[in-house]
Amino acid sequence: MSVKGLDVLVVGGGVAGIAAAGALAQRGARVTLLEQAAGFLEHGAGLQISPNGARVIAALGQGGALERLGTRSRAVVLRKGASGAQVLRLEMPQDGAGFHLIHRADLIEVLRGALDGVETRMVARVTAVATEGPRPSVTLEDGAQISADLVLGADGLHSVIRPVLNPNGAKAPFFTGQVAWRALIPCSPEEPPEAQVFMGPGRHLVSYPLRGGRLRNIVAVEERRDWAAEGWSHPGSKSELCAAFAGFGGPVPGWLAQVETLWLWGLFRHPVAERWHRGQAAILGDAAHPTLPFMAQGANMALEDAWSLARMLDAAPGLAAGLADWQDARRGRVLRVVEAANRNARNYHLRAPLAPLAHLVLRASGRIVPDAALRQFGWIYDYDVTAA
Repeated sequence: MSVKGLDVLVVGGGVAGIAAAGALAQRGARVTLLEQAAGFLEHGAGLQISPNGARVIAALGQGGALERLGTRSRAVVLRKGASGAQVLRLEMPQDGAGFHLIHRADLIEVLRGALDGVETRMVARVTAVATEGPRPSVTLEDGAQISADLVLGADGLHSVIRPVLNPNGAKAPFFTGQVAWRALIPCSPEEPPEAQVFMGPGRHLVSYPLRGGRLRNIVAVEERRDWAAEGWSHPGSKSELCAAFAGFGGPVPGWLAQVETLWLWGLFRHPVAERWHRGQAAILGDAAHPTLPFMAQGANMALEDAWSLARMLDAAPGLAAGLADWQDARRGRVLRVVEAANRNARNYHLRAPLAPLAHLVLRASGRIVPDAALRQFGWIYDYDVTAA
């Protein structure tokens, strides 16, 4: 089959939804994108787009916009939390697709450049989806119904569509024992475009410049026993943040002193959905396979999903076969990425006596094979879902 002329309804105006809408529209599908009215009011956050995601953005025709609104990352620097001393510096390649640091709102603007021919509707919340019958449909909070040949749920972590495709239920998400604060503070254009990771016992802090150095993104993660609610927009306590990272040195105390608006969320592990499709409905991105942020691959996996779904549907003999082949092709990879993120969370939080030994090994390997740590994840970054 060809998706040309296919009526597609995409639920969700985030990275996965916009990229999928653009990729399908490029192939001639008639796409309607449903955005919840408050969908883009999320408080600012930084994202790292690795080469596997950047290749999709380029294939969507938006590589120039990514270069304009994002910044190529020069390096990732691992540091001791207490002193700020460098443990390992990983130089990022400056040729090819590259690694980019970008504000989430700017990434959305980049992707929206691929929406030529896509009808975008700001709607009330989607409350239900029906997958049976000749055409699946969604029901909005105001009672309105919209149908299409294909419904795609890119509606994130708390997807309305995911449980419909998995009616037997799944394991409930569980609190990982970690919470994350995030904030944006002023920065200087003179600051190098590098991601810095400050590692300490039971906690770590990641920071990098955004928007040409005008802003600095901060994400600070702490292990704790008490539960924190899941979500992106719970106001955080600056005094709690400063107390949690009181033992950190280098530039960290100065950065935290500048924090004014702070958000806190609990990190939960959600299982990858067993079924990503049923009938003529499917889910992608976080709706299908949520991941912890410790490999910075959430947005990149969503981009890969969007491109591969559009391409495989366009080449499949029918919708059902195309959706099944797509899940088969993607599931193993995303499971491996999710597990890599889970491992990274532990690696950043080592305590004595393991931490000094691990840092010694990192320094030694960095001298002998400077890009060894980057090569370790070549299977993620070198992957090109756009290749024929």
